[in-house]
Amino acid sequence: MVMANVWEISVLDKTLRVEDRTTFLELAKQFQPEYSDDIVLAKYNGKLKELWHSVHGDGQIEFLTTKSDAGRKSYRRSGTMLMQRALHNLDPNLHVTVLYSISQGYFCKLVEEKPITEAFLSDLKAEMHKLVEQDIPFQKDSYDTSEASRLFQEFGMQDKSNLFKYRSSSKVSVYSLGRYMDYYYGYMLPSTGYVKYFDLKPYDDGFVLMFPNEDSHQVADFNPPHKLYATLKEATQWGKMLEVSNIGELNDAIVNGRGQDLILVQEALMERKIAEIASQIEESGSKFVMIAGPSSSGKTSFSHRLSIQLIARGLRPHPIGLDNYYGDRKNTPLDENGKPDFECLEALDVEQFNKDMQRLLKGERVEMPSFNFKTGQREYRGNFLQLGEDDILVIEGIHGLNDKLSYSIDKNLKFKVYISALTQLNIDEHNCLHTTDTRLLRRIVRDARTRGTSAKETIAMWYSVRRGEEKYIFPHQEQANAMFNSAFVYELAVIKPYVQPLLYQISIGDPEYDEAKRLLKLLDYVLPMPGEDINRNSLFREFIGGSCFNV
Repeated sequence: MVMANVWEISVLDKTLRVEDRTTFLELAKQFQPEYSDDIVLAKYNGKLKELWHSVHGDGQIEFLTTKSDAGRKSYRRSGTMLMQRALHNLDPNLHVTVLYSISQGYFCKLVEEKPITEAFLSDLKAEMHKLVEQDIPFQKDSYDTSEASRLFQEFGMQDKSNLFKYRSSSKVSVYSLGRYMDYYYGYMLPSTGYVKYFDLKPYDDGFVLMFPNEDSHQVADFNPPHKLYATLKEATQWGKMLEVSNIGELNDAIVNGRGQDLILVQEALMERKIAEIASQIEESGSKFVMIAGPSSSGKTSFSHRLSIQLIARGLRPHPIGLDNYYGDRKNTPLDENGKPDFECLEALDVEQFNKDMQRLLKGERVEMPSFNFKTGQREYRGNFLQLGEDDILVIEGIHGLNDKLSYSIDKNLKFKVYISALTQLNIDEHNCLHTTDTRLLRRIVRDARTRGTSAKETIAMWYSVRRGEEKYIFPHQEQANAMFNSAFVYELAVIKPYVQPLLYQISIGDPEYDEAKRLLKLLDYVLPMPGEDINRNSLFREFIGGSCFNV
């Protein structure tokens, strides 16, 4: 400390002396010319802060823009509340539910099931722009949890009221825009004036609230993923059938002793879906089943379950892991940071893969490779394969849906399956549960159990994993012949006791602390549920352990 009520602050390469209680917003305006994107959050001595908070001691400030992951999430959160407030201004009797994240936006539906017309969206968009021009501050206040529950019940937000019923914390933060109040899971922008770029697009029986993507100054193009959307919609129907569409209803089910029923019915639904896909494969006459999906989707267990269903139909499946076609590690291409890029297509020996597949198609006996991850070299260990009339190859790997991998194989001989944990319950009516959070929690538990990797290490590498998925998997998902949703409606409750201790190992000041804190806050909404009744062949066993498969 330099003197009473004056603090020494470091920002970028500059050191400033600022008065006590100077807001981060004031400092952000001073440093905004140094950034090409809008500053929306601050890290103060390693802790993430909204800009209306203030300095209260010596320290270091790192500003986050809309280009950052945390900044992008805050932008979308704030844009959602802006849309809610605009709808309330137009008609207080209308309520909207935010269901899924699709095509760089959120799919929304009116609770009242009023038809979505161009005129309605035009009026809503105009009202949103009016609120942006007014630059209304997002205000944050602390309420007793019971009082917040009562307030949201009065506002007709029953999901939020039910969510708070099980909240262990005695206080809850509530945001407001003028007289309109709502609760959001995460940080917000300073004011509506920051939400400059958005659009509304009609889709199916609702609409999509569109946001920017990489270019934070421009709304992303609307390219709706029709197959993915259909899978998400089916998941919603499953949730309604199970009477568990959000976390509050999941907690109700656990309290009322319905946990075992959820497990049994969910497994039955999944087995039926896997059987349907196996039937489609049989009817297609395909010789190659290409399976791909993002990290921690349960691809390995799914391929085993699918193979069992194919056997039941008289076929003879043979699993092939694309990892075995890695080129020698010394030849791995480098990414833009000069590090080995193990996730790019060029890291695989595409030519050898196609040669082997063509020889197998001709009925030749082929020695299949195995990749030694310790030595970083491909090896041959006398594992021979020859295809008969009823034999079928089940190929699993990151590039399975990319035709550049299997360029020599006739498209009519390939059946593509996309698998991902497409979450089927939301936090509440305005906070959707992102699939990436579910998969990250799975990976933290699995990697700690099978590889001895800490939660800190897993979170640190997650950005790189996600970047690879965005680049190499998601662009090909709509090419799939079938999609499989590997999310379990109960999984947050079961994984909670496994992952909480791992997240608590991350210390304040660690770069991964904010993400760990956010995940712990998410888990705080969920009551724990024992997982002993989960089948040994369940995809979920791939993460918590106890699987009958070699995963």
